[in-house]
Amino acid sequence: LMFSGSTRNSRNKTRTPQTSEFEFTETVFRDKSGRKRNLKLERLEQRRKAEKDSERDELYAQWGKGLAQSRQQQQNVEDAMKEMQKPLARYIDDEDLDRMLREQEREGDPMANFIKKNKAKENKNKKVKPRYSGPAPPPNRFNIWPGYRWDGVDRSNGFEQKRFARLASKKAVEELAYKWSVEDM
Repeated sequence: LMFSGSTRNSRNKTRTPQTSEFEFTETVFRDKSGRKRNLKLERLEQRRKAEKDSERDELYAQWGKGLAQSRQQQQNVEDAMKEMQKPLARYIDDEDLDRMLREQEREGDPMANFIKKNKAKENKNKKVKPRYSGPAPPPNRFNIWPGYRWDGVDRSNGFEQKRFARLASKKAVEELAYKWSVEDM
């Protein structure tokens, strides 16, 4: 038997109308359970969620920084912008340059003590946390001085004293061993 190519061509011709029928249809995406997914709605939700997350992250970043640090950073940016707008060549009548030079502290300046006292009086108005001024406290492993939050009373079970005693004895033994090893030299 001989087959001619006409049957093959006739099959291809019959397929072309079907392919053109499905050519412009959209792909159907389904989830694990077999339901159709709405991709546009999912993208919209993802965008909303990303915006919400970014707002929350900005808020936490703002909370994570101290207020004084953020103010200082803002002040530094403003000062830098002012300095960038000024000409490179500064003259004697420049008020900012004059103020900056006057605020500098120089060694051997007889008025420096007077200015420091005035600044100390200005700073005295600010709230300052109380500092410990009693006898030297027992050492602790964190080197924390008593003060605003801790009164310096040792309420432990004796662990830190034992630790410091162990460290001191270890250091003494090492020193004694070193002296013994170099004794004959």
